[in-house]
Amino acid sequence: MTWTILVLVVGILLFLFGGMLLPKGDGKKPSAGNIVMGKCINLIAIILIAGSVCRLYMPYYLTAVNPLIVQEMVNGMQEQQQAEKNKQIRKYVRSEGDKMMRDAPVLGNRDAKKTIYVWTDFSCPYCRRVHGEIERVLADRNDTRVVIKNFSIHGPLSDGPARAVIAANMQDPAKAAELTNMLMTREFYTQDDLKDQSTLADKVEENVMKFAKEAGLDTEQLKKDMDSETVARELRNVRDLAQRFEISGTPFLIIGEQAFPGAIPADQIESALDEAE
Repeated sequence: MTWTILVLVVGILLFLFGGMLLPKGDGKKPSAGNIVMGKCINLIAIILIAGSVCRLYMPYYLTAVNPLIVQEMVNGMQEQQQAEKNKQIRKYVRSEGDKMMRDAPVLGNRDAKKTIYVWTDFSCPYCRRVHGEIERVLADRNDTRVVIKNFSIHGPLSDGPARAVIAANMQDPAKAAELTNMLMTREFYTQDDLKDQSTLADKVEENVMKFAKEAGLDTEQLKKDMDSETVARELRNVRDLAQRFEISGTPFLIIGEQAFPGAIPADQIESALDEAE
């Protein structure tokens, strides 16, 4: 801003007093060279003044007179960035889809042609909301599977349930899906549990094991598998992909060739599936 004002002042001074810079001629009439130089000085002055005025007025125009232009520019930039991000995600999913699914729990028809990848957290209320929307979609169609990528980001509230459903998938994929639904629709900790952070992880795991037993899983084997390399590998895969896809929170869905950060309704999920190959 300071430099713009200085340029404006220089332009004005040049326009008003630029003629003083011209060499003095002997005759009363200015020479042809002086006339040309004078016009050039005036032209330069006008350019400096006009450019400075535009530069000074533009922020006011964009913020006070027509702020929608700024919003449109931001939206356009975000759409362009999202399109490029979707392109990179599409390329990776097409080549590494089997690896992304290898150790992950799956909801719906495991052999379905269309796939939803969802980064989710059992302690996230928005994830629970989108899980309900996904369940509505799965109830209406048999051509879709949902690959659960358990993004453990809320400490003890996330880690135990995430490891449990991955371990359950090693034991029985159908029961792992049932456990996933339980953890997404029922409470696995209380407000009293939150009062003592030193025992929170143990209390969460105890409650998760109750759900696992109800789902028909071998809880002793489940506890062993929770510390297995398979579970650790899947959690690494979830984190690595989150970094690659620039996922900073949950829920995050990949449907076909599109990425959706945040909770989206069932009809939007349906539309994305219909567009998917």
